[in-house]
Amino acid sequence: MTMQINIGIIGDYDGRPSHLATQEALKHCANQLGVEAVYTWLPTTELEDSCMELKKYDGLWCAPGSPYKSMNGAVNAIRFAREEDYPFIGTCGGFQHAAIEYGRNVLEIEELMDKSFNLYEPNEYITALSCSLIGQTKELKIEKASILSDIYESSEIIEKYNCSMELNKEFQNQLDRNGFRVIGVDDKGEARIITIPNKRFYLATLFQPQLSSSAEFPHPMILAYLRAVRQFKA
Repeated sequence: MTMQINIGIIGDYDGRPSHLATQEALKHCANQLGVEAVYTWLPTTELEDSCMELKKYDGLWCAPGSPYKSMNGAVNAIRFAREEDYPFIGTCGGFQHAAIEYGRNVLEIEELMDKSFNLYEPNEYITALSCSLIGQTKELKIEKASILSDIYESSEIIEKYNCSMELNKEFQNQLDRNGFRVIGVDDKGEARIITIPNKRFYLATLFQPQLSSSAEFPHPMILAYLRAVRQFKA
């Protein structure tokens, strides 16, 4: 009998290409591993007060699509994944919100702890890219001897983006010094992949691996994520 793994997708589904790509990547990558991925979209407004319902999932994915209807709902769900050590991946908007969650709940940055903080207005943590990465494909360098070196078996990779926001460099450095490690950067040293090394599986990427994943060539990062989900459930 095929094992079924249940994935909770944090985000407000609206049928955009990145949402469809997320669903398709989960399906064909799970099929590659011989498991069945059952996914459920989790509207961010429903995560504002309690995340106890998330216990029924085997893994969590914070999908592209920000601005979410509730920044705090998304951040709450990411906090649950981090504190309860659920396999987690955040892509594009998930990358930005994972950084805010860590800054709020681990580093306890006063401005970020304020529930009225608005990520979607100009601020000193998440800033507009000098050159938009919407529809762009770029090369990255990844840290040797990191989780990524095992996943990619290379120190240089090429990935697809659909993003126009990034971490402020000072905030990036503050995260990196305090346990939220930057392990993938672009040619200017800007963070593109961040992780918490002591977790079961916790990766956040500014790029969207689901955009380049296919049934013929399933993305190695999504395969690694689903392997962790499968092991967590088992």
